[in-house]
Amino acid sequence: MTISLDRTETIETDGTEMAEPTERRDEPAADELFEQLERLPAPEGYKVEIVEGAVYMTPQRDVHWQTIRRIVRALEDHFGMDVLVTSDVRINFPGERNAFAPDVAKIADGAEKNEFGRWRHQDVEFIAEVISQGTAPNDYGPKKTAYALAEVPVYLIADPYTGWCRVFTHPQDGDYKIELTVAYGMPVDLTDTVVGITLATDVFPRD
Repeated sequence: MTISLDRTETIETDGTEMAEPTERRDEPAADELFEQLERLPAPEGYKVEIVEGAVYMTPQRDVHWQTIRRIVRALEDHFGMDVLVTSDVRINFPGERNAFAPDVAKIADGAEKNEFGRWRHQDVEFIAEVISQGTAPNDYGPKKTAYALAEVPVYLIADPYTGWCRVFTHPQDGDYKIELTVAYGMPVDLTDTVVGITLATDVFPRD
């Protein structure tokens, strides 16, 4: 098994730790893989995700977190402090072994966790991902497809390297039908979506 790290680093394992049988066959395959991953050593300060069966460990950086913090703050300012917002919390999405930990995920009011104590992708209304160099292809590729298949109404990508935001809306048939590109410094108008806010990007840090 290959564990991919940000900035093209990898960790190779012989797979023996992953071959142990699990007793919880009623859980999705991604959950079983995560249980096995917990028995492996992982660097401190890394976010772990499974994308199409591949395990990615991404180091958390200051620019990354500061962008997340500003997006969460904007949601709290609009919806109040009781808004259901998560960061780096695992949610299973459609596809083979897709267990993502979105940088920001807004959950619908009144949503309840499933029998395994996790939020359901059916209740996710908004996702924001902040680009990391080593995992950018995931955000623009398989994760975008999975979010569209899950019919997440609004998916935002913030790229501190290029200074651009991309917003995807109107999911249908495994893709988003509308895409908006906005440069850092310009407001992102989400007032006609379920999010209902105008997101200021002039406060987003650059890398």
